Amino acid sequence: MTSADDQNAFSISELSFTTGERTLLGPISLQLERGRVYGLIGHNGSGKTTLVKLLARQQSPSSGTITFSGRPLPAWRPRELARVLAYLPQATPAATGLTVRELAALGRYPWHGALGRFGPEDHRHVDEALTLTDMTSFSDRLVDELSGGERQRAWIAMLVAQDASVMLLDEPTSALDIAHQEEVLGLVQELSRKRGLCVIIVLHDPNMAARHCDELIALKEGKLLTRGTPHEMMNGDVLKGIFGVEMGVFFHPETGQPIGYVQ
Repeated sequence: MTSADDQNAFSISELSFTTGERTLLGPISLQLERGRVYGLIGHNGSGKTTLVKLLARQQSPSSGTITFSGRPLPAWRPRELARVLAYLPQATPAATGLTVRELAALGRYPWHGALGRFGPEDHRHVDEALTLTDMTSFSDRLVDELSGGERQRAWIAMLVAQDASVMLLDEPTSALDIAHQEEVLGLVQELSRKRGLCVIIVLHDPNMAARHCDELIALKEGKLLTRGTPHEMMNGDVLKGIFGVEMGVFFHPETGQPIGYVQ
């Protein structure tokens, strides 16, 4: 029998984050399961990025607890955590002078360390990551010379090479055109299916979130407003509650996908 700790990637209880006199998040409680893609949606300042940073242990909560894979998040040693949890921030660091293959290889750092030997297993994971992200033909290209969508795929290749079971992605499509948004989110969805990954992804566009996520989680003013499947969440009244504008929904005539629009 599968226990709750085996099924859940994260268990979040009464989590809050404050800075000065401002409460940016919480208190919220959530269970996030393995093998699912979660889309965090909501207006700017709703707490989406703060939540992801707390889950990635980039910040410490003011109160409440986060349990990851059945253990308190603070109990994980840094390298141990990096082997199972991959995080891509809104603004990726400079990759000046790095090729796509070299960037992907950085994902193996938690497994061998700065002075460790890069062995056959590491090469296998890098090759597999480049294949899965369709970046093999770009492997010798400099990351800085790539288009926006290609560059995002290169960073995701690094996360795939890391071989983590959870991916945290903070607005990975914010600077991309529609074609590249579709490309990157389709890739993330496919990786989740193939590898059973838990993916938590911050998105601004509810239609893209509904198209590529198993469940949508809406935050508002730092609180959990509502959560549900795309069909449950893509409802005019629900969307108005999230974004504060009158919205309607129609269904794609071929796929049945719900699509929201501002009225």
